[in-house]
Amino acid sequence: MDSKYKSIIQDNLAKVFQSESQDLALRLGADRVEAGYIFAAFGRSCLLTKDGVYLDGAIQEGPVGVLISLYALTPSSEDIRLQPFVAFKDLPNSMPYQGAFSVNAEMILVPHVQALAEGRDLIMKRFNGHDAPEKLRGDVSFVLYPLPKIALAYILYLADDEFPASVTCLFSANALSFMPLDGLADVAEYTSKSIIELLSSAHL
Repeated sequence: MDSKYKSIIQDNLAKVFQSESQDLALRLGADRVEAGYIFAAFGRSCLLTKDGVYLDGAIQEGPVGVLISLYALTPSSEDIRLQPFVAFKDLPNSMPYQGAFSVNAEMILVPHVQALAEGRDLIMKRFNGHDAPEKLRGDVSFVLYPLPKIALAYILYLADDEFPASVTCLFSANALSFMPLDGLADVAEYTSKSIIELLSSAHL
């Protein structure tokens, strides 16, 4: 694995635990345990320790580990605020990232729209999700939590005789309180990739 990612993770964790505050568990949306902090991340069980980031017991030394360590650095003790969900293009200073976001977070799912529809309940269960608000329903929709205080609303339209399939990904209203802008784009990308992996493992 690229040592650059590992170094970033270690630096971030050092900052997190050097100034570890009593409200860190509250800020993370986590449970405090002897080894560190446990919370759900990208559809898996995450253990955050001074020594590393672990998903389902496997150490993360790549981009996902970086994202989780960045999330742990957030100074905000706000509660998550879901609505109004916001499009990535409407986030401040998002223009340089919009093309990559569309390709990596939304278009990557378009070939899997039918499987997403069939696996909707499985996906929501894995990501502690729930139904999207009524106005975001589309043909298929749901809200997922890749991190405890960051929610993504996925709105899917199935292909028909007039229009191709499409996928829209929106962010919870105060997502920027818990992750820098470029990190949010990556959170959506790796959530979408995790969904595809889940569907593949379920043979959908």
